[in-house]
Amino acid sequence: MTNRRRAFLSRNVLLTDGQPRPATVIVDDSTGTIVDIIGTLVPRSSFPDIDDADWIDAGHSYLLPGLVDAHVHLNEPGRTDWEGFWTGTRAAASGGVTTVVDMPLNSIPPTTTTENLEQKRAAARGQCWTDVAFWGGVIPGNQAHLKPLVAAGVKGFKCFLIESGVDEFPCVNEADLRGAMTELKDTSTVLCFHAELEKTPGVSTPEPADPTLYSTFLASRPQQLEVDAIELITRLHREYPALRLHIVHLSAADALPLVRAARASGLPLTVETCFHYLTLSAQHIPHGRPEFKCCPPIREDANRDALWAALLDGAIDCVVSDHSPCVAALKKLDERDVMAAWGGISTLGLGLSLLWTEARKRGVGIERIVNWLCVRPAEHAGLADRKGQVKVGYDADLVVWDPDAQTKVTKELLNFKNKLTPYEGLTLDGRVEKTFLRGKLVYDGAQGGFAGLEPIGNLL
Repeated sequence: MTNRRRAFLSRNVLLTDGQPRPATVIVDDSTGTIVDIIGTLVPRSSFPDIDDADWIDAGHSYLLPGLVDAHVHLNEPGRTDWEGFWTGTRAAASGGVTTVVDMPLNSIPPTTTTENLEQKRAAARGQCWTDVAFWGGVIPGNQAHLKPLVAAGVKGFKCFLIESGVDEFPCVNEADLRGAMTELKDTSTVLCFHAELEKTPGVSTPEPADPTLYSTFLASRPQQLEVDAIELITRLHREYPALRLHIVHLSAADALPLVRAARASGLPLTVETCFHYLTLSAQHIPHGRPEFKCCPPIREDANRDALWAALLDGAIDCVVSDHSPCVAALKKLDERDVMAAWGGISTLGLGLSLLWTEARKRGVGIERIVNWLCVRPAEHAGLADRKGQVKVGYDADLVVWDPDAQTKVTKELLNFKNKLTPYEGLTLDGRVEKTFLRGKLVYDGAQGGFAGLEPIGNLL
């Protein structure tokens, strides 16, 4: 008996060359992988063995590879009032994300030992609407746990050069980094940095100023913090040149010359930025709106333009959400206190539309966006052999997407747990119609999203 197959057709399939073209994608239902790609729209009669329910014709809507969001805080176990696997991965799937890589914080416990990793996996099982992989954490004193975490399957490690905001995940100093890099230097893993560094603690604290003004917060996290951090990172990288290093959520364009110089010298350094740094700017943030606060901060228009230029010339590799939610009380909305609020922006489900809306204004095509949101983050997270491309042998993670539909962001649209986002009220271009994980439907916008569907995500 032949395996059951499924066919996906569109006049606009994003294949590995990046250009939308007519194609028919054949999926083996038993493995969830792509087994054939035919460079034309095949007549229905050519596949009499495929059931009507398994013949999915997207028409003129685009067929994209599922997005890989390599920077997400799902916060479970321990802070499930902030987010959780169920709500976070549903939000991701609604935006065309089929794989998320969960950060080692702000869960309790953090992912800093194999025992803690297993607690997180146990919490995740049966709850995930997308596939989920995990980053490990580097904190002071856990160097002996790093190689066991690699062996247990983490995709890499995250550390902070400045206080993280949660007590259970302290920042590291140069001696801690040397210990960690020595442990990891002969592995194929990647060490990721929250790259802000206060050379003299307290030096960036401004004179007392109005805590409801975004400008007060921005002055407290100047670009120099990121520049100093990346100076340290690239200096250490020269001592450990075989180890892959990665800068998470770069916001400071002033640090780009250091990045370019390190890469020109041959160091394996990669960089991500976030939707909020590419679509928002400090000048347009209203007073008393803590939902715009994140660390490092959203900066000025000129900085945003420089980040776009770096994306386009390849100095920045990929774009991620850094979805970092919290409960409403920690956002200090009633007090309008930006300085005291939790620093984190909730984005899951909105990223593709956010980037496409801004990209259209800049004349940037969908093929570049697929590279930044699918191909490159899959490479970064060690998933490039199965995720991020519509390609034979890869998982059939597919997104039916209408580039011209417009959607107004409302609380009712949001699928993450705490409905707080700076994007509320915006009208965005592009809409995810359906999301398929390994060929199976996990989100259907026309049918209420998740009605009648089940979470089938795997832990990677």
